[in-house]
Amino acid sequence: MKKVMVTGANGFVGSALIKELVNQEIEVVALCRNGSGRNLPKSSLVEIFPFSLDRAGGMVSQLKECGCDTFYHFAWAGSAGAERADTQLQLKNAQWTVDCLRLAKECGCSRFVNAGSIMELETMRAVFQAGNRPGPGYIYGSGKLAAHTMCKSVAAQIGIDLVWAMITNAYGVGEKSPRMVNTTVQKCIRGESPQFTAGTQNYDFVYIDDVARAFYLIGENGKPFHEYLIGSSHAKPLKEFLLEMKAAIAPDLDFIFGDIPFTGVNQPLEDFDCTKTKDDTGFEAKISFGEGCRRTRDWWLTMEV
Repeated sequence: MKKVMVTGANGFVGSALIKELVNQEIEVVALCRNGSGRNLPKSSLVEIFPFSLDRAGGMVSQLKECGCDTFYHFAWAGSAGAERADTQLQLKNAQWTVDCLRLAKECGCSRFVNAGSIMELETMRAVFQAGNRPGPGYIYGSGKLAAHTMCKSVAAQIGIDLVWAMITNAYGVGEKSPRMVNTTVQKCIRGESPQFTAGTQNYDFVYIDDVARAFYLIGENGKPFHEYLIGSSHAKPLKEFLLEMKAAIAPDLDFIFGDIPFTGVNQPLEDFDCTKTKDDTGFEAKISFGEGCRRTRDWWLTMEV
């Protein structure tokens, strides 16, 4: 890779990847909503363009002369909170992903790397398990799954290499969404005892710096029309992760398990296997969950000031 285009460039994962790309001396065309690049490194290697998902098809004339070889797609509306259950929005996201795939081809990119989710695998298990009644979060997973299947067919038709990276659960410095690591860290800072399910379901977390490095290596070394899981390679029951967080940032606080019902499906550990990612790209996570939680806690403390 010599020059790449990145949607969702100002977001949590997109901005982290761009910092990694700049460290690798790779040029970046950053596509940011409203042209805001506040989270991006100040570098001559980064050029910012205003971008909107619903107008991706109209950006060809502005971007086709940029000379990019790889397109990273992170922009996705409603990835957290109540909008995950918005069927219309999640269906639009799937179509917008296909639109960005076509944009990449028309701009001369030979490779399209997309940010998928392990929720795709969980959604298939939840939806096709007889008698199960999937919760609203699987609407988001269905949108990712629809985007995945459509992009694979369209990429084959138009002649562009598709590489699909599925993130387990990214967390860390820079994320402000109401996801579990953030809400738990904030409760620990306030001295509140967090409550959870029994925590017996298998889970994985991967720190944002590792995620960024994984996307760089997947873009560089990933095989066309292959899927790559981005995780810690140490998946285990959720309770074990949460006790690791407790030991790292709140050893004197009670973590209460079992008060909240678990309504999802328990994915088998093989769903979290990152062996293929390591073998094909060379990626291995380096930052432990405890260390990642300490970094996240310390960052939130600076935000409180």
